[in-house]
Amino acid sequence: MPQIPEKIHELTVGQVAARSGAAVSALHFYESKGLISSRRTSGNQRRYSRDTLRRVAFVRAAQRVGIPLATIREALARLPEERTPTREDWARLSEAWRSDLDERIRQLNRLRDHLTDCIGCGCLSLDTCVLSNPDDVFGERLTGSRLMAERGSGPGRA
Repeated sequence: MPQIPEKIHELTVGQVAARSGAAVSALHFYESKGLISSRRTSGNQRRYSRDTLRRVAFVRAAQRVGIPLATIREALARLPEERTPTREDWARLSEAWRSDLDERIRQLNRLRDHLTDCIGCGCLSLDTCVLSNPDDVFGERLTGSRLMAERGSGPGRA
């Protein structure tokens, strides 16, 4: 990983990419989403402050655990003066995200546990399909995994 002398306070997009491990296109995308910012030189080249490296690390760590970019952007925007997040910020935010992650884990475990039921059928036309019809919301009125128009309704029905 290339070292950047400490006397350099602004980094090119290539330097940020090399140091952060994020692709240049990802950095441009993060910037378009308001996760990082740059200034433009007179030649219209992007220049990032050194603290952008920490913001990119923060974004990538949050993404790895499944936090949506919109949620990450909201968290960064709530920091005073949109400063670079600290270790304490990460601890506080990750604790707040924990319940959302726990719920997604519960949903994925449920999906995994019922996956063999679906494979056994092969066509998703079980009377009660826990994958396409969670909690059997329509099982009392309809069968199968699709919501079908009830008899007597729809165009051309009397």
